[in-house]
Amino acid sequence: MTDISTTSSADLSAVPTFDSATEQTVEIDQAAIFAKLASEHGVKPAQVEAFARLFDEGASVPFIARYRKDQTGGLDDVLLRVLEKSLVAERDLAARRLKVTELLKAQNAYTDELGERLAAAKSKLEIDEIYQPYRPRRRSVASRAKLAGLLPVAMEILAGKSPKDALANFSCPDVLTDEAGESFEADFHEYDKQLAGVQAIILDEWAQSLDLLDAVRTGFNKTASIRSELVGEEKREAGEKFKDYFEHSEPFAKLSNHRLLAMLRGRQQNVLVLYVDGEDAPFIEMIKAHFGVNMDADNGEFLADTADKLWSAKWRTQIEHRLLTERRIAAETDAIGVFAENLKHLLMASPAGRKVILGVDPGIRHGVKMAVIDATGDVLATDTVYPFEPQNKVDEARAKIADLIKTHGVELVAVGNGTASRESEQLVKAVIDEHKFATKAVVISEAGASVYSASELASSELAELDVSVRGAVSIARRLQDPLSELVKVEPKAIGVGQYQHDVNQTELEGSLNKVTEDCVNAVGVDVNTASPAILAHIAGLNRNVAQQIVDYRRANGAFTSREELKAVPRLGVKTFEQAAGFLRIKDGSEPLDATGVHPESYGLVYEILRKADKSLDDVLGNEAAAKALNDSTDNFSQVATVLAELAKPAHDPRGEFRTATFRDDVNDIKDLQVGMVLEGVVTNVTAFGCFVDVGVHQDGLVHISELSDDFVENPADVVKPQDIVQVRVIVVDEARGRIGFSMKSENKKSKAQPKTQKSERQADKANGKFNDGADKAKPKRTKTDKPKSADNKLGSFGALLKQAGL
Repeated sequence: MTDISTTSSADLSAVPTFDSATEQTVEIDQAAIFAKLASEHGVKPAQVEAFARLFDEGASVPFIARYRKDQTGGLDDVLLRVLEKSLVAERDLAARRLKVTELLKAQNAYTDELGERLAAAKSKLEIDEIYQPYRPRRRSVASRAKLAGLLPVAMEILAGKSPKDALANFSCPDVLTDEAGESFEADFHEYDKQLAGVQAIILDEWAQSLDLLDAVRTGFNKTASIRSELVGEEKREAGEKFKDYFEHSEPFAKLSNHRLLAMLRGRQQNVLVLYVDGEDAPFIEMIKAHFGVNMDADNGEFLADTADKLWSAKWRTQIEHRLLTERRIAAETDAIGVFAENLKHLLMASPAGRKVILGVDPGIRHGVKMAVIDATGDVLATDTVYPFEPQNKVDEARAKIADLIKTHGVELVAVGNGTASRESEQLVKAVIDEHKFATKAVVISEAGASVYSASELASSELAELDVSVRGAVSIARRLQDPLSELVKVEPKAIGVGQYQHDVNQTELEGSLNKVTEDCVNAVGVDVNTASPAILAHIAGLNRNVAQQIVDYRRANGAFTSREELKAVPRLGVKTFEQAAGFLRIKDGSEPLDATGVHPESYGLVYEILRKADKSLDDVLGNEAAAKALNDSTDNFSQVATVLAELAKPAHDPRGEFRTATFRDDVNDIKDLQVGMVLEGVVTNVTAFGCFVDVGVHQDGLVHISELSDDFVENPADVVKPQDIVQVRVIVVDEARGRIGFSMKSENKKSKAQPKTQKSERQADKANGKFNDGADKAKPKRTKTDKPKSADNKLGSFGALLKQAGL
């Protein structure tokens, strides 16, 4: 058992490091990497090579996916992102492998066996573990013992002599000189220290038995458990949300990623102390057997003690750290993947489009903030009303809402889903009904609106507005075009992730930035209306160039052609090549500038039209006419690519705008009854289910076991954020604010789930679940907790809700 409570994530990954500049100069077998990636991802090596070449030349993934299909054989952006990550990882791994090989050869320690092990290593962690026994440790006990002349003594003991006999004639010098020529006093004059020096030499020698290390690691990992305990009673109340881990133990083999992250968070917050538990005796015996330790021999007792130290002082700690590190990395990768997938679907939510929208940011004591935006997102009017306690100015609020809708021709009202959202929605609907306005009220997520309101970007865009009103503008704009508005908010503030504050922040930020880049480029932007925030995500652009485009637009008026972009400072030839196809100019001097056709292909388009005796008007937007011009058998040729763009110019891949309809008689958790069927919006998808907003101020959980009549392995296969779904109420715990939904057929029961999922649910019941993205969740109670009567009344699903913190 090892206490790992004070070991940070960085400590767990502690490995020998190498100079990055040196790593970049080593020769890497690129062809081997291309072949490996091709095999792993089911493509041809030539496709991987083409992507790698373009990528190395500075081309972005969106650009390659859209405009270099002819070179990559039509690889889409999803696969290209996978290849990008794999290519970088494999090159990094290859560089580390070659560097370690060089170090081993420099020490005359390299063997064919080590070479084979290095070639088979699948991670830097493995490579560094192979190198660990050979890593020079200046003036370690073993190195000093060798300088003192104890190596022959160690060999004699290994050959069968007793330590006492082997050391009988040993005489330690007074001064030792290391390889660097530095002298220092020897410290092996006493018998005990001589014995310790000999043992250190043998330990270093035995530690190079990597086959044995693999065997004991495999055996240990199969039975190892992670155990968590409360740091101290003084933390019990403050760490209440981790109470299910105050006394918890679970085999690593059954440990889910989100539970591990929960425990690591508890440790990070100094609430929990973590231990890795596992057997010792079997592996010490394996070591003894491997090295032929005979307890009846003269050297038996000494070598047995050495075997014990090899396990306890060297290998066990090393194995534990590698096990926990690998599991942590896997858990973080999974969490980042969940966040990225959720963010993608949120960004690609259907826009309401160019409509006049009234944004409503609900509030009670500080009032309901309102802002009207026009079809282009510009602010037309703002106001604040106080219809709720303590002012209760309902009539005044109704009059102001009616005036805003009538004066500006408001088509949609976007109501934020925060405090008093349903009350505000009802107020707006009452005004609409009273005046018979052709206006619809929609409740939408306001997550991150307050973050945007206080940001430097909001201060620049809405400098004349008070911070409190900017949220209403953001709410209106995110209904009009979610993508354009949400890119202004830090992804972590949007609340669709799972443990986003506990994972590697650099990797998380990189992953989310790539998702955002893919989404923005998939849709494209109008360069004459786009904000610097969204322009910065266009392929080839960055924040500086994006701001230069906006500044140039303000100084010189709207762009009339893509060619004018070349006059923008810092927008060079390479940047123009990358970005131009994703920047649209409507009603300009060149009709193709409003399409996804890249300027480099304009000549090709007009040549095709000339040969076919067609005009651009004949083909643009006419799918049948465009297809008729393509006589190529290669679906990924440049001709096929440009004609596909002509067939659907500036095609928006986002779906048709739809909204959920909340029941007017269901506004609070107390209005819910078991058996009710409601329409709601999926707000977050996690590893254990999804959360749905039905308009009662508290999202309900659809556990993975209730998502479908069929077995569900991954909730993301069934639902996405912003999906509109029908749910059935199966649990209501008003006292605890917990709601349970089901999306299964009414005649289906949870027990009908396959055994594998049932087992997973049973495991979940013994451990904690979090909805970290919503910052509402608490871990569930452990198997050892005695259920209270209220939990019994809720039944087994009630326990699941408690686990998820609902």
